[in-house]
Amino acid sequence: MQAYRYSRQCLNLPQPEYGYCEGEAADVTQLITEQPALRLRESIQDARKNYDTIGFIAGPPCPDFSIGGKNRGHEGDKGKLSASYAELICQQQPDFFLFENVKGLWRTKKHQAFYQQLKLKLAAAGYVFVERSINAIEYGVPQDRDRIILIGFSKNLVRDKNIDLSENSQMLPENYFPWESQILYPKSEVFSYPWTETDLFAIDNFLPCPAGIPQELTVEFWFQKNDVLNHPNSEHYFKPKAGIKRFATVREGDVSKKSFKRLHRWRYSPTACYGNNEVHLHPYQVRRLSVAEALAIQSLPKEFALPGEMTLTNMFKTVGNGVPYLAARAIAKTIVEFLDIKY
Repeated sequence: MQAYRYSRQCLNLPQPEYGYCEGEAADVTQLITEQPALRLRESIQDARKNYDTIGFIAGPPCPDFSIGGKNRGHEGDKGKLSASYAELICQQQPDFFLFENVKGLWRTKKHQAFYQQLKLKLAAAGYVFVERSINAIEYGVPQDRDRIILIGFSKNLVRDKNIDLSENSQMLPENYFPWESQILYPKSEVFSYPWTETDLFAIDNFLPCPAGIPQELTVEFWFQKNDVLNHPNSEHYFKPKAGIKRFATVREGDVSKKSFKRLHRWRYSPTACYGNNEVHLHPYQVRRLSVAEALAIQSLPKEFALPGEMTLTNMFKTVGNGVPYLAARAIAKTIVEFLDIKY
């Protein structure tokens, strides 16, 4: 929340119309006669006076569903928040909702069963769905990052758009939702470019951009675009006291290991994940990535910054847990297009 407030100030954005909730997310699903659930209910009622469509957008924490994470599923402390979010939707009945999470919900049998139960609960509450496995790189983000996007629309909203629904259908009929409209680099094509694999590491060496690749999807393009060396978070990176010699032994572009991955300047980044001992190294410096560089890999505007008083651990956790900006914006525009809302 500290990072969110600060970054909105950096971007000169106004205060949220209904303010902030400082409590636990799960508290919102408590009895609607109690705060902060009552406050949310009142805010929704007030919003309906001025807006035709109310939506909920959330990405409940994913470590308990991640293949590389704790794998506790819906029983984990963070996994429970996915069920809380579904409960919140059923209680408050927004016109639409978005649910974002990791592909582990599809790949792991017990997680998949939980995910299907969530959908059954939401369908019983009057929603039909569209869902897709997206990759952030499709929307211009310099990062290979897969995520599941589940979007639900109330049946009343869908019928108001003159879309025919079969009585027991959980899914919106195909081709109604414009998934493709905001995609710039289809997955079927983007990974087929002649991306450079690895090069010898050398400090501040010159390495020209190879031909035949979209330069705007490369790490170096975004480092330059966001002027990362002059960014407020440029000096925020871990400086280890030991083991730094190992940094110089990793080839530029070698991301084959779980830890000590060195990004290639003329390629996209692997998933921006900076916990669980995942060390991402600068392409041509003997150091780890800075917060400014991590923000660039998440495709955030260069004006976006994190407060300097945050700990480095919390900075990198905040960046890594975020949804890449260009991907989030593109999905939002896709929903707006489907709803036919002018913005």
